[in-house]
Amino acid sequence: MADNADVFRMIKKKPNVSYPVLVPNLKGLESALKVGVKEIAVFGAASEAFSKKNINCSIADSMKKIKAIVEETKKHDVKVRGYVSCIAGCPYEGGVKPTVVANLSEFMLQHGCYEISLGDTIGVGSPNKIKDVLHELKHVSTDMSKFSLHCHDTYGQALVNIYTSLECGIRVFDSSVGGLGGCPYAAGASGNIATEDLLYLLHGQGLETGVNLNEIIKIGDFISIQLQRKNQSKAGVAILTKEHLKKYV
Repeated sequence: MADNADVFRMIKKKPNVSYPVLVPNLKGLESALKVGVKEIAVFGAASEAFSKKNINCSIADSMKKIKAIVEETKKHDVKVRGYVSCIAGCPYEGGVKPTVVANLSEFMLQHGCYEISLGDTIGVGSPNKIKDVLHELKHVSTDMSKFSLHCHDTYGQALVNIYTSLECGIRVFDSSVGGLGGCPYAAGASGNIATEDLLYLLHGQGLETGVNLNEIIKIGDFISIQLQRKNQSKAGVAILTKEHLKKYV
């Protein structure tokens, strides 16, 4: 994250698009504010072991850091989104209790986060696990617009988990073009659900996203070639083959 400020400066900003920056502590917030960041993301984990591996502190200490960061953002008119990692399982502890996810989510909402992204960080979630978490969160808020889902596709369950959460009222999903990503603290964890696959599902369900699927497919093809990695989007690869959208070979 050392070059976050440089990356943010180089992005050609477009109106009505958010460019949030992940902020681990007050020093990170200070750097973000210097380059004009208007939205940040704070994060915690529903697992003590993962929290210590990822940010070198306990869940309780991470909550103190989050509170301090959010309080400071109020002085600068900066939006804050919260992330809760390991909602369905931890690479070190195994199972995670939905009540821990709910408690951390409630804390973030109470201290000023406008939305909580629920992360299946290692992709071990299944529909029943996701339902259990969302059911527990209804004790925190019956307004599902306060929550979103962040799925990794390690076990190929991301799309079914997203479909399950759609039926439970979730309407915001994190994704990455071409399925990029992973987690350095979770061996074997794959990238996020591919944006192309997510869009194919949502459009197939008759939902409007405002996103041009074919253009995203071209971007996924381009970045996969540039990084010399396999394109992880099944829908992207299928449509590229069928409709000859490939331009960057």
